[in-house]
Amino acid sequence: MPYISTRDDTQIFFYEWGSGPPVLFIHGWPLNADAWHDQMKAVADNGFRAIAHDRRGHGRSGQPWDGYDFDTFADDLNDLINALDLRDVTLVAHSMGGGELARYIGRHGTSRLAKAVLLSAVPPLMLKTADNPEGTPQEVFDKLKAGILAERSQFWKDTAEGFFGANRPGNKVTQGNKDAFWLMAMAENIQAGVACVDAFSATDFTEDLKKFDIPTLIVHGDDDQVVPIAASADKSSKIIPNCVYKRYQAGSHGIALVPGDKEKFNADLLEFLRS
Repeated sequence: MPYISTRDDTQIFFYEWGSGPPVLFIHGWPLNADAWHDQMKAVADNGFRAIAHDRRGHGRSGQPWDGYDFDTFADDLNDLINALDLRDVTLVAHSMGGGELARYIGRHGTSRLAKAVLLSAVPPLMLKTADNPEGTPQEVFDKLKAGILAERSQFWKDTAEGFFGANRPGNKVTQGNKDAFWLMAMAENIQAGVACVDAFSATDFTEDLKKFDIPTLIVHGDDDQVVPIAASADKSSKIIPNCVYKRYQAGSHGIALVPGDKEKFNADLLEFLRS
């Protein structure tokens, strides 16, 4: 199985399909690279090289005790890009992966990048503060951590409902969607699960977003129950220069996986890659 070693010798798992201009997919919490299968096949079928990796503490990558902060995640991503010598690569990031993408640009610039895609992404700041009244209260994040620590298997089964919008009338969420979410979540270690909540809730990516100087597509569902659109995409779209912003009506947090929305996103992604 393919791995690269980071500067602190953490093993990062990745795989790649197809050939052509590279497209690197960055998964959300608590998932792993397998969350991107539909999109990877779509881009590989259309003349692109699709690459995805498991973040440290997730899936098949190394399971260290610490390093679950966005500076470390961004540097891991930089190690992967350098190890594969990727150039003119498009980064596609979901949820907390959007923070990883933003911090990568903030720390390492855009010299190796062609484009960026933020899907249901956490930037600029999730936490509710005096300056960010649209954000999510701290109590919500405290409950997430408590749920993981109390009984993470059942917690992930319960969390899948809102993640995909399975609790909304007329939804197209399948049992398979929810089962896949649980399987990937259980491959994330418990330390990473809790530490990542602190990281993605409280990290402010505003200054990172200001450094975007490449074409950027933002996609977000207006019924996202995990990363509410008013505190995330609505604000990011006003910070990133000349971005393309697409709001999906009644879209959930799991746009890339739910039937109907995933086909729409795949089409929008391919159109953006070709533009």
